[in-house]
Amino acid sequence: MVAELLKGGASDRRVESILGRMNKDGSFKGINYADLSRTAGFPHRIHTDNLAYLARAYRSKTSKFHNDKELLKTIGRSLKYWTDHDFVGDNWHNNQISTPNNLVRLMLLVGDELPKNLVDKAQPMIGRAHMKASGARPSGDRIYIAGILAKNLLFLGDKKRFDEVIRIIEGELKFSTGKRGMQHDYSFHHRGDRVNNTTSYGYGKYANAFGEWSFYVSKTKYAFSEGKIKQLIDYYLDGICKQQVYGIYADISVKNRSISRRSGFHPKGTLEIQRLLHGTDYRKAELEEIIRLRTGKAKPTASFCKFFWQTEHFVCQRPHFYTTVRMFSVRNRNMEQPYNGDGLTTHHRADGANYLMLKGNEYHDIWPVYDWQKISGATILQKPKLHSSRKIQLKGLTSFVGAVTDGHCGAVAFDFKSPHDKTEAMKSWFFFDDEYVCLGAGIKAPSDLPVATTVDQVLLRGGVTIAQGGGTKRIASGERELKDVRWVHHGNVGYLFPSPSTVYLSNQKEQGRWSDLTAQKRASKEVVTKDVFALWFDHGKRPKSASYEYIVVPGITVEQLGKNSRDLRGIKIISNTSSIQAVKNTKLGICQLVFYKPGQANIGDGMSVSVDSRGTAMLQMHGAKVEKLSVSDPSRKLAKITVTVPGTYTAKGKGFHARPEKDRKRTSIVVDLPQGVYAGKSVTVDL
Repeated sequence: MVAELLKGGASDRRVESILGRMNKDGSFKGINYADLSRTAGFPHRIHTDNLAYLARAYRSKTSKFHNDKELLKTIGRSLKYWTDHDFVGDNWHNNQISTPNNLVRLMLLVGDELPKNLVDKAQPMIGRAHMKASGARPSGDRIYIAGILAKNLLFLGDKKRFDEVIRIIEGELKFSTGKRGMQHDYSFHHRGDRVNNTTSYGYGKYANAFGEWSFYVSKTKYAFSEGKIKQLIDYYLDGICKQQVYGIYADISVKNRSISRRSGFHPKGTLEIQRLLHGTDYRKAELEEIIRLRTGKAKPTASFCKFFWQTEHFVCQRPHFYTTVRMFSVRNRNMEQPYNGDGLTTHHRADGANYLMLKGNEYHDIWPVYDWQKISGATILQKPKLHSSRKIQLKGLTSFVGAVTDGHCGAVAFDFKSPHDKTEAMKSWFFFDDEYVCLGAGIKAPSDLPVATTVDQVLLRGGVTIAQGGGTKRIASGERELKDVRWVHHGNVGYLFPSPSTVYLSNQKEQGRWSDLTAQKRASKEVVTKDVFALWFDHGKRPKSASYEYIVVPGITVEQLGKNSRDLRGIKIISNTSSIQAVKNTKLGICQLVFYKPGQANIGDGMSVSVDSRGTAMLQMHGAKVEKLSVSDPSRKLAKITVTVPGTYTAKGKGFHARPEKDRKRTSIVVDLPQGVYAGKSVTVDL
């Protein structure tokens, strides 16, 4: 464990910088030790982190400070300042995680050489990380706190209690669907609000913390069971990596309140994957592929669609683009609360937000200048200002929220009603190989304020070209209404309108401050200026049955878009009403349908598809023959669903059977739907 702490050595320049900021009494310049409020961000953690780093230099053979007794005395003096004051922040996290974690690192590195009285005085502070602490509830923090405790028990040599804590850590890797923890779809809920926390709490403080300990105890008598290791790897590959852009970069659609903080743009690390590979060959090739992707030794090749039905989050990836849809329902809350003053503008980020990433940095740190009522993909009432930050997290009002997928293509359905503004819309997305279709119908709002659906709001990347009327032209910077638009091209992405449409387009500089997004005192008040592209529909005031239709084509040039726009790339919109939304891709032979009510849809060539209840269906066809049928129940209320398809079939299998009607040349396919923790998951049957 000490060897892990010493990996990479220590920078002598950083050590000198730390020492240069230290006062004679062991405190540090630049830290306001008097402010322990939640919004101060507990800068005190810098003090204990500095101590751990100085200890690292003291133990590093490559550092000029190796075994430097003056440095050891300095560490002791600074630790004394801390133990004399025992800084306890208003946020439990600082007291149960930040401080104990830094101090236990210090103890493992140089605790045996520090004065015993200082070590003894530090123990109660480290001891705030214990299994009955308020933060040690089952969630993304329990394993992390247990890990801090276990490290301290190693330092103290308390073998009996160490054995007990190791077993606690092993037992935390489990499905906890409906509660805090890992869900059966491999998403992660940190709290009872069922908000998606897969790549935040579920990543660093759950998966990585467990992976760290599985690595430490591998091939010892403490080794975790093979089943636990396999489950962890499944969670990484089927949960975490599928909610990262190409498995490489952070996906901003999964972020919650952390979106209000400045961030870096870089690939995720490989240490956690290397630890997973230690001692097992389970899914080895897939893990090694993630390492190659994150180190730039491979380019993305994976194509998949996945719906996280426990979290109302859909992901579609192709080798050249990654896109998501974030929603909520009566089963979960829309967004994380603005804990500690972060995330004050995130009211609408689950209202069908549809972010598209080709490189992964398309939205990087756009947030200070972002119009939070024009979120990509969302339909939002345009208010003079957002509602109070005390009313960000609200429960969904509708149950018909879900998706159908065969693992490669898929359709998303969102019976949307805003708990903030009572705006309503039937919103759906249809994902194919090289494009996806976005439909909205039945849009209404009981307000004299206008309603807008945003196609995209993203960092401006080069010129903007539009096809309007009978010609094309490049757009100068500014904001304007555009009529009779057939398509818009920006940033290697085409936005194609099946019928000439009136849209609003902005490509200009926007300004804002990070401090507008958070109450954290450390947030910068400096004015930020960025070039932003935005494209949206204006549905007007008090719309009663407004609609929209557009096709998104990622990774395409202006010339290619112009050539392919006439036939709409083989896309046929079958229906866009508040009852049925359906799209057919004639090139792929795929038909996707969303039935908000039981009904029938004409899919062309005299063929029709009907469903006996609300539900979603996807047909893989070869000519007039249906080869595969995928179905789901977004409402999670049905035990079976019956889909009537053209043609006669006698196929039957586990969980489904066909009822052919030869005289009417059609067949009713009765499919058993997943129940319990799998309700909302898709089923695919082979006809």
